[in-house]
Amino acid sequence: MIVLHETAPGKLNLTLDVLGQRPDGYHDLEMVMVSVSLCDSLTLELGTGEPWSVTCDRSEIPDGPENLCWKAARAYCDAAGVDPDGLRIRVKKHIPAQAGMAGGSSDAAAVLRALNRHYGRFSDEELRALGLRVGSDVPYCLFGGVALARGRGELLTRLPDLPKELYFVLIKPEFSASTPALFRALDTAGVTARPDTAAMLSAIQQQDRNAIGANLQNAFEPLVAAQYPQVKALRQILLAHGAIGARLTGTGSVIFGLFCSKLRAFSAALELEELCPQVHLAEALPAPPCVHPL
Repeated sequence: MIVLHETAPGKLNLTLDVLGQRPDGYHDLEMVMVSVSLCDSLTLELGTGEPWSVTCDRSEIPDGPENLCWKAARAYCDAAGVDPDGLRIRVKKHIPAQAGMAGGSSDAAAVLRALNRHYGRFSDEELRALGLRVGSDVPYCLFGGVALARGRGELLTRLPDLPKELYFVLIKPEFSASTPALFRALDTAGVTARPDTAAMLSAIQQQDRNAIGANLQNAFEPLVAAQYPQVKALRQILLAHGAIGARLTGTGSVIFGLFCSKLRAFSAALELEELCPQVHLAEALPAPPCVHPL
C-alpha cells in the first residue's frame, strides 16, 4: 500500500467582482485571492484492494461519491488511465465548511496534487484544466499564492506575495449563505459594491499594506449583510481592534480582518471567540514552488 500526504490551504478573497452572467449559465468573475495558513490535512492510501472511500473528521462533510475529493480522484484516474487498486482518502478539516474559503475545492486540489506527484501524468496547466472539471475554485487552489482570477476563476495571473507582517483574523458565524441564491439575487439587484480591482493590484505591486486594506471589497457582501446583521457587527469589532480592512470572503459566511499588528490581531480574536464558535488566526502563504506563471 502506498500512502500520500498533502495539505490543502484555505483561500480568501481580497476582492470579488461579478461582471455578468454567461451564456453557459456561469458568471464572469474578477477576483484577487490569497492562500492562507489555515489548512486541511489529507492522507491518500493507494492499493488498498478495497472499494474507494472518503472519510472526514466532520460529520457534515459528505463521505461518498458526492465529495469533491472523490470526484477529483475519479477525474484524475480516468484522465490518466490509472487504477490505484483501491483508494482511501482521509480528510482532517481545519478550514470552516460553507464559509467562502474554498475548503472543499482545496481538498480536491490536494488530491489532484498528490496523485500527480505519484503518477506524474500532467503538467501544472493540464492539472488545472482537469481541476476545472471538478469545480470552479479548484484551478486557483492548485495555483495558490496571490493571484488575479478571471472567467469562472480559471484564468489566473500570478501576483506578488503580500507584504510581510500581515495577519488575518477569520470568523465563521453560525449561518451559511446559499451561493446559487446569492448569484440569483445579484442578477436581479445588480452589483452595488464593485471592487476597484486596479487599485488593489497597484497596492499589491507597491506592497502598500494600508492601501491593500482600504481596497478590500466583495460584491456579495451587501446582500449577505442585509440578510445577516452579524456581518456588519463583526466587521465593526475587527475595525475597532485596529484592522486596516475587514470583509466577507466568497459568498460567506467567513468575515476576515487584516491586521498589521499580530498583537492586535490576537486581541481581536480573543474578544470574538466569545461571540463565535470558530475564530482563527492566519497568515498569507507564498506561491507554491511547483506552480509557475501562465
